[in-house]
Amino acid sequence: RVLMLVGCDYPHRAFVLTSEDHGGTWTDPRPARVGKDGKPSIGMGTALAYLGKGKLMFYESGGLAVGLPSRWFSSDYGMTWGNPVPIAVSSDKMAWHIWDPPLVERHPKTGKVTRLAETGYRQSGTSSSASVRFSGDQGRTWKKSIQVPQWRGANEVYLFRAGNGHLLAACRTDVPRRLKGKTLDHYEGLGVSISRDDGLTWSPVKKIYDYGRHHQSLVLMPNKDIVMTYVVRLGYVDDKDGFPQFGIEAVVSHDHGVNWDLDHRYLLHVWSGKRKGETYWWPSSQSTSSTLMPDGSILTAFGTGYRIQAGKDSPQAPRDVGLVKWRLNTKPVNSDRSVRDASFDSDRRNVFDPKS
Repeated sequence: RVLMLVGCDYPHRAFVLTSEDHGGTWTDPRPARVGKDGKPSIGMGTALAYLGKGKLMFYESGGLAVGLPSRWFSSDYGMTWGNPVPIAVSSDKMAWHIWDPPLVERHPKTGKVTRLAETGYRQSGTSSSASVRFSGDQGRTWKKSIQVPQWRGANEVYLFRAGNGHLLAACRTDVPRRLKGKTLDHYEGLGVSISRDDGLTWSPVKKIYDYGRHHQSLVLMPNKDIVMTYVVRLGYVDDKDGFPQFGIEAVVSHDHGVNWDLDHRYLLHVWSGKRKGETYWWPSSQSTSSTLMPDGSILTAFGTGYRIQAGKDSPQAPRDVGLVKWRLNTKPVNSDRSVRDASFDSDRRNVFDPKS
């Protein structure tokens, strides 16, 4: 069974869908919870996490929450949701914004959940800093948050346990200072920070892309390779009609997240925005979530606005969820390293023609 958390309606409300055939077909979206008035009662949900034995958790987003930003829990595989716990601010009483799911750590033999780790960030203008905190009771209470100095300049941070035991933090990075005057968050980038002491200290963020690519999701393959999917909001050349293009890509690391094979990326889906002017970005990509399936394939879900036809002052609708079920290439590839070896802020690294 696969469970998907989505945002429906305006303002957004948390809905869930279920697939009983590994993502081939899905139920209609249903509200995660309905209020006394019969209407969906939980604001936009993010960061769905499975805790085992039918238990799940997701976060009600702070900016789009109906009430207090909260964690919601299910003990019946997502059929019903309740027992919310307010999301506390950081230990120094600063904002704690969450986007990515918590890292769920399990005992290697029993499979019992031993620890959750979540990241939160604060933001002032286009400047961010991220922190981490841990829970020993499956998300009910949390220990003191830890500000990570190396994550200054990062906001959404996706935690991941690599095959060698190290922790990875895939970081959405702030708009580069060199791009003065750019405030749209599409100009934010993507990098990786590594901890070799179980999250106590972290390496500086090594940038993979300077701008335009983020909303990352990571999957550990049986051979310990790491697959990272992400959105492409900037960095594609315009199409033949001069419209911006958007997409979903994936790259692979063969050394536990230290380096990434950027020269042999996967283009999972690319589309034309069919829109110009101030709202050119409305049809863009929104988030990715990837899961390794029992047959070795990867199921990647993502948001897309490719059907948006609304006017300048209308809601950015309709938006859709896309699904791609795909497999890694098993055939030999060439030895090209020109993208990987290029500077992180170069056009060679960041600009790409998806038709090439």
